[in-house]
Amino acid sequence: MIISVFFSASAWAQKKLTEGSIFYDITISTSAEKPQNGEFLNGATNAVYLKPGKSRTEMVSSLGTQSTIINQVGDKKEITILKEYGEQKYMISLTPANWADVNKKYENVSFTFDPSATKTIQGFVAKKAIGNLADGTTFTVWYTPDIVVDNKDFQYVNRNLPGLALEYETTLGNLKVTYTASKVSFAPVPASKFELPKSGYRVMTYQESKGGK
Repeated sequence: MIISVFFSASAWAQKKLTEGSIFYDITISTSAEKPQNGEFLNGATNAVYLKPGKSRTEMVSSLGTQSTIINQVGDKKEITILKEYGEQKYMISLTPANWADVNKKYENVSFTFDPSATKTIQGFVAKKAIGNLADGTTFTVWYTPDIVVDNKDFQYVNRNLPGLALEYETTLGNLKVTYTASKVSFAPVPASKFELPKSGYRVMTYQESKGGK
């Protein structure tokens, strides 16, 4: 009976994020004395919008906005990157194989968990994990098991975590980029968030965007 009550309480404490939004603040840290190219991300924001089978990740920095929209249509996954830098607007279509290529650095990531380390982020108790990449580099992530996400395509590096990443690190050259959740919302997201623009963008394939033919 005690075990049954424990599992019931755990299930009750968990929230399922099938539809909603997560907002992250981005900070940059570096040991270099001179400014580096990637420091334009300092102060940027990253918003994630979710619906069943759909996700939109929208990064806004001083340079402009880059969004990744993923729609699951039956057995087919449609992936589109929108880049808006001033007057330059690009729409890049990717196949699932292209998406895997974009994220190949994180393909075989594994996590080591530290059950003794916790901190509170946006009212949720976050646990510490160390991500281990195939190239030997590591990064720290704080995640909460209290939020379960169905659709994990939006955050490739953390898709194997048993919960939602509330703070995590990535690297950009010699810079450490830290994403920290500023808000988690379970409010409905308008369907228009996942619609692609009809005009105004230069349409490109993934290979064209890389400079290929």
